[in-house]
Amino acid sequence: MDRLLFQNACERVVDSKKEGSGIGILGEKTVHAVLKNYLVPDQSCHEIKVGNFYADIVNENGIIEIQTRNFDKLRRKLEAFLTLSPVTIVYPIPHTKWLRWVNEETGEVSPPRKSPKSGTPYMVFPELYKIKNYLLHPNLRLHIVLIDLEEYRLLNGWSQDKKKGSTRNDGIPTGLVEEIFIQNTEEYKKLIPDTLPESFTSKDYQKAAGLRTRSAVTALNVLHYVGAVKRVGKKGRAYLYSR
Repeated sequence: MDRLLFQNACERVVDSKKEGSGIGILGEKTVHAVLKNYLVPDQSCHEIKVGNFYADIVNENGIIEIQTRNFDKLRRKLEAFLTLSPVTIVYPIPHTKWLRWVNEETGEVSPPRKSPKSGTPYMVFPELYKIKNYLLHPNLRLHIVLIDLEEYRLLNGWSQDKKKGSTRNDGIPTGLVEEIFIQNTEEYKKLIPDTLPESFTSKDYQKAAGLRTRSAVTALNVLHYVGAVKRVGKKGRAYLYSR
């Protein structure tokens, strides 16, 4: 992890967008552009055609795809890319988020307000479930990046204050918090909280990981599928798991 390099990438991308100098001409969001420039500053490695698809990055380490959401949209690319080389999916998660509201009519931007919620690596599981059938492929890697972020939202929602149902316009990264690399199925154990006892239920996992009930069930479904946990019995109607 290189916080200075990340900060330089942030400044380079934001400055380029302000100058209208090419980055973002295809509507590329700032988080996506910053991560491309942080992971591989050499722009000749960006947006490379591989077969019928364009990859975000191609270099000596293989193919890198940055996906901020909707992993289901990766399935066709994974079908093509995984047969050719190692593929790393980079997933950014906002750790500390500051919200700023944009009035489309006046152009006014509100001062930043800190969101009470903090992001964690465990938030990756609902997305991983969408590509569950690819997780055991030996060429698949995962790179989780926790970042601090300023999120800009348009005041165009349906509520009286126009905030509920509003549109997310962009996110501006402000800092690098943590990176987690998962190179093989054994390393999915990094996504099991250390505070859990030897055997645990989905409710125990939910509490330790700070997830909602449905997300905790999804997490254990994925962890069981890749072999990071095993079912060792039951506690009432709930499965008992161990590492």
